[in-house]
Amino acid sequence: MTTLDERLGAVRASGRRALVPYLMAGARPDWTRLLEAAVAGGADALEVGLPFSDPMMDGPVIQEAALAALAAGTTLDSVCAELGALDLGVPLVAMTYCNVVYHYGLERAAGRLREAGVLGTILPDLALEELDEWAAVCDAGDLATVLMVAPSTPPERVARVAARSRGFVYAAARMAVTGAAVGLGDGAAVVERIRAASPVPAYVGIGIASPEQARAAAAVADGAIVGSALVRRVLDGASPEQVESFVRGLREAIDAP
Repeated sequence: MTTLDERLGAVRASGRRALVPYLMAGARPDWTRLLEAAVAGGADALEVGLPFSDPMMDGPVIQEAALAALAAGTTLDSVCAELGALDLGVPLVAMTYCNVVYHYGLERAAGRLREAGVLGTILPDLALEELDEWAAVCDAGDLATVLMVAPSTPPERVARVAARSRGFVYAAARMAVTGAAVGLGDGAAVVERIRAASPVPAYVGIGIASPEQARAAAAVADGAIVGSALVRRVLDGASPEQVESFVRGLREAIDAP
């Protein structure tokens, strides 16, 4: 069991539905202040994007943030240096792509992330059949490998993914890139399949943009991931106080009786 399993397991055991905002590292000079604001608003964990030039899963908003971060010189090293100086009090999960960690070196990348306080990673372009080398490095260093289940994932594969995922399983609500959408999509059905295969918490993401959607996601899952809607506000110049207010609105909707 990884530290991320323990931390998120404790959230579920408390009866609380997890709220996981996503922010792109380096998209603005004050990006770490925005992480702090999201925690102040009620985040239970944070998904931190490490920018990559060709992100296959990300829609236009997160792509825009990634390009801004790359233009500012953001690297895995720079992100880890800034994260390592923080004490946020909630688990951090890094989301990036295979090229970033393979170029850096698997052991070196995993070690650097863990030293910076990151407890898990999401690499959406790393197939289950090609996971072993990265997962072995992560397992050895207490870095959880979070895997994804899509609406199209067949039951046998759902079981294999859920058995190998650490911390939580990312339940993709749509067959789409990231971005705001209407409703919950296939989130409930995906969570049902995950729960039939594994006791690992399932968090719904992709298209969760409003307090109402976050509440709907949390009603059927163990947590909700909110990315593009928050990143759009950051790119449009939202202050840390406005980021905190947006996240608090999500939190209050999830917690409402």
